[in-house]
Amino acid sequence: MFAPDPDFTSSWPQRRYSYVAVLALAGLGAVFPAAAWTLLGPPLAVGMVLLGVAHGACDQLVLPAGQPRTAPAGGWRYWLVFLAGYLGLAGLVGGLWWGWPAGTVGLFFLLTVWHWGSADMPGGTRTSGGLWLAHSLLRGLLLFAVPAWGWPVATGAVVNGLLAFAGAATVAAGPFAAAAAGLGMVVVAGHLTLWAGYARRHRWALLRTEAAEVLVLTGLLLALPPQLSVGVYFVFWHSLQHVLRLVGWLGYAPGAGRGAGPALGPQLVFFLRRAAPLLLLSCAALLVLSRLLASRLPNGAAWFSLALVVASLVTLPHALLVTLVMDAPRWRTRHQAE
Repeated sequence: MFAPDPDFTSSWPQRRYSYVAVLALAGLGAVFPAAAWTLLGPPLAVGMVLLGVAHGACDQLVLPAGQPRTAPAGGWRYWLVFLAGYLGLAGLVGGLWWGWPAGTVGLFFLLTVWHWGSADMPGGTRTSGGLWLAHSLLRGLLLFAVPAWGWPVATGAVVNGLLAFAGAATVAAGPFAAAAAGLGMVVVAGHLTLWAGYARRHRWALLRTEAAEVLVLTGLLLALPPQLSVGVYFVFWHSLQHVLRLVGWLGYAPGAGRGAGPALGPQLVFFLRRAAPLLLLSCAALLVLSRLLASRLPNGAAWFSLALVVASLVTLPHALLVTLVMDAPRWRTRHQAE
């Protein structure tokens, strides 16, 4: 029998919600592929607002929660500095889209690889900075490699749609397929090496969790076309897990008499009450932007590309907050055994 892993605390009570949602939606889309957009559209639309957009609407509370003495949330000076920094970074990304669109597409994908991979490591994991870095890059690359290999035409269309929307040259099918194959080999070899490292350190619980999550995510990314699968992942895995992680960061405590597993509903209510001001402001801004640009967006692909560009503007400041503040205990950890 495998020995217990003292450096890993199972996050099953929280991650089970994402597992169930992802498996259910992927299964529904796989069983009824012709109706996948119709069936998955409503839950994705609701989830995109209440989880996808909302998961960054408490970013202003991250620094005060992590450093309450140096970053009081109620002071006007904090708000001035926070907004200047946050909007300044968003403006920097906007400037890059304007002046260097082709390179910005690549930077956006690389930043997304890093943010999704690093932020979504199973909770309760204590490991060396090197293993955390390797996991972060490989998990993020997996989310791009599998659709590129399993849905090459559809994935290439998404990439080229974004490039064309930004005014950059598109990528031919041949080079894209070659890049997808190379990326796939890197992801497979990298995961095998990483898991071998876990095994050498007797990190069996972490290894089992990692393998199970790779299996679930690979199934999702192969079962649904890329726009749907990435949408399901972003809403019901990445955003939901960030929300559930953040409620603990912000001091949520289950009420007396509740079971050992934290209930989903009270956590979402706790979060949405705090996210409501910026969430409403963000939704209003998105509605105004969509009305202004509606005449220039001829089809669904253009709307999807616009959504990616808008998301990229806040990804940089959001990812920096998560990496430098919330994830700091992970990448600073050093164990003698490592």
